[in-house]
Amino acid sequence: MPRWLRGSELPDPEEDADEYGLVALGGDLNPDYLLRAYQAGIFPWSSDPVLNWWSPDPRVIFELDSFHISRTVRRSARRGGWRFVADRDFAGVMRACAEPTADRPTTWIGADFMEAYLELHRRGFAHSVEVYEGDELVGGLYGVAIGGFFGGESMFHRRSDASKAALAYLVALLRVSGFQLLDGQVPNPHLERLGAVKISRRDYLRRLRAALRAPARWSPHLLGDRLE
Repeated sequence: MPRWLRGSELPDPEEDADEYGLVALGGDLNPDYLLRAYQAGIFPWSSDPVLNWWSPDPRVIFELDSFHISRTVRRSARRGGWRFVADRDFAGVMRACAEPTADRPTTWIGADFMEAYLELHRRGFAHSVEVYEGDELVGGLYGVAIGGFFGGESMFHRRSDASKAALAYLVALLRVSGFQLLDGQVPNPHLERLGAVKISRRDYLRRLRAALRAPARWSPHLLGDRLE
């Protein structure tokens, strides 16, 4: 059963999770605690009305070796003349992900999440991929990187296919940087349409431990600014 957090304790994703994957309530978004949580296979998802922590079973991931970018997304990128950049405007990406849309009238990304993940970014543990059409930011995503693990948090688009293109660029970047695991967190039809696959929590935790030991390094300089 989910527990109420006290102090710096970490819940056990296999012992404490309920049937939906909720493992704990309470605590705060202290950046040091956040890093420990990700390394344990746990992530926060909303602080309304109270901060809650999750480790779903099944989990969704993107297989880096077999991920495929569609021709439609490639055409959209070429037609829009999109340029891809990492970490130029992390705060702008988070703000865009927090904006309400017709499909997503509210998000969990409040001021507390902004503050915590901006601090992770300053420490080199959170990164963004941005899609520009001219000087306009038209799509992007952000997430947390530890070792060879990247935990995708949220994405947005202001042009059709721009978030899909950001994901494709992220996968290419993770490949050349030596990453082993791209986490999509909670299963949903949208992520599955993008190519995410379901795996068990146990398998996820095993792959996470291996990825955290990998000698990967976030290396955006190894890619150009276009989709290959």
